[in-house]
Amino acid sequence: MTENLDLDLADEMWRCNRCDHPLISARENYKKGCLIYNRDPREIHPPLIEGEYTFAPDPAWIRIVEFYCPNCAQQIETEYLPPGHPLTHDIEVDVDSLKGRLERGELAIRDGHLEVPA
Repeated sequence: MTENLDLDLADEMWRCNRCDHPLISARENYKKGCLIYNRDPREIHPPLIEGEYTFAPDPAWIRIVEFYCPNCAQQIETEYLPPGHPLTHDIEVDVDSLKGRLERGELAIRDGHLEVPA
């Protein structure tokens, strides 16, 4: 699905691309199966100048949320959110539709990748 996230249709699980660790059901938000680190944005974007307006993000306005594999600590995703905002659900896969298309031969899995047969 991404360079750090795989979808295993056989067991309907999100998996870490690096270590193949199962994260959570593919019917859930994969971020819920990750270790989550709420980072102070000033650690990533330090002030550029002295004073009140430093060009550094204000943690009262923004937070950086990092998602890691609980097995190998591979960073899977990062998002910038307002404080108090719920985690985004950015990938939602129709698992039943994909499995149906595989069964009908409309899709195939070759070398671990989903392909449209020629």
